Amino acid sequence: MNEKNKSADGQENPAIVMNTQYIKDLSLEIPHAPEIFREIKAAPQVNIDVDVKSEHMHDNYYNVALNIRMDGDANDKKLFIVELEYACVVSLNVPQEHLEPVLMIEIPRLIFPYARAIITNSLVEGGLPPFMINPIDFVTMYNNRKNKK
Repeated sequence: MNEKNKSADGQENPAIVMNTQYIKDLSLEIPHAPEIFREIKAAPQVNIDVDVKSEHMHDNYYNVALNIRMDGDANDKKLFIVELEYACVVSLNVPQEHLEPVLMIEIPRLIFPYARAIITNSLVEGGLPPFMINPIDFVTMYNNRKNKK
């Protein structure tokens, strides 16, 4: 094991340390409220866009942001728009060749349940039915992004 992977007391450093998680930006808009609530007769058409960004901060610290934009239409009207940038600061102790996949796949996978809960709670608190966002395939997202380069 490389000395870089050990702490001052000789203990092996963990591969991933989640230092903090935070909401960087959260927005919920219900443009046609309150009238739209009476018009909801069926499940709305919902679109979800997800993006991941990572930024090197210093040493082995990185900021990883999961951006989720979700909107729903009911009866050809915009029911809601919710946008969330949920991020975390992590310190990583992984080989260089694994750095990008950890940042773009593993870290988003770890923080996704928190982001999903924030969106669901925001929608419910906004007077809307709870919408469950299905798990995201971050491996496919990563591979698609790599193939576009």
